[in-house]
Amino acid sequence: MGKVLSALAVSVDGFITGRDPGAGRGLGDGSTLFDWYFDGDTPSAVFDGFRMSAPSARVFDALAGRIGAIVAGRHTYEDSERFGGGSPHPNVPLFVVSHRPDPHIGAAQTLVTSGIEDAVAAAREAAGDKDVALMGGGVVTSALRAGLVDELVLHQVPILLGGGRRFFQELPEHVRLRLVEAVPAPGVTHLHYEVATTR
Repeated sequence: MGKVLSALAVSVDGFITGRDPGAGRGLGDGSTLFDWYFDGDTPSAVFDGFRMSAPSARVFDALAGRIGAIVAGRHTYEDSERFGGGSPHPNVPLFVVSHRPDPHIGAAQTLVTSGIEDAVAAAREAAGDKDVALMGGGVVTSALRAGLVDELVLHQVPILLGGGRRFFQELPEHVRLRLVEAVPAPGVTHLHYEVATTR
């Protein structure tokens, strides 16, 4: 069985969007979080159009190659304009966690209204031996509370956004992490952690 992980771009002060994100506005004033996707000279092997520095492309493509299913929160789904009815990764099913129905759910998408545990279980089944990726701060926090997360990757961008949506929401206990790898690259530092324990 694969692992459950999250790999999100985040500001030094802990935001994954800027102020005023939403459909048609994307990350609000936080679009600089993704400059490193396009500022290099090495094409991503996974996504056409992403030209990163060589270290970033290596990290990004290694992670993307592991993903067999994605679980996203409703905010991420709607802010991303429902991923056009598809998935943020090619040929990978998307599971959307929401307590509200959505008549626009796409053929490659599954709406899960019964909570994070059921969404991750369904995504694990769909992923087979591959990993499940979590998208959105609320989804990641809920999965951490439920003890479902194996790894966290922070693509930490050297900026203080000062506002927006936070990566992590309040947790009931400490979550200890073990650093697996830190890869400095132009415009970003890739910090790869394993979730060790909670107390």
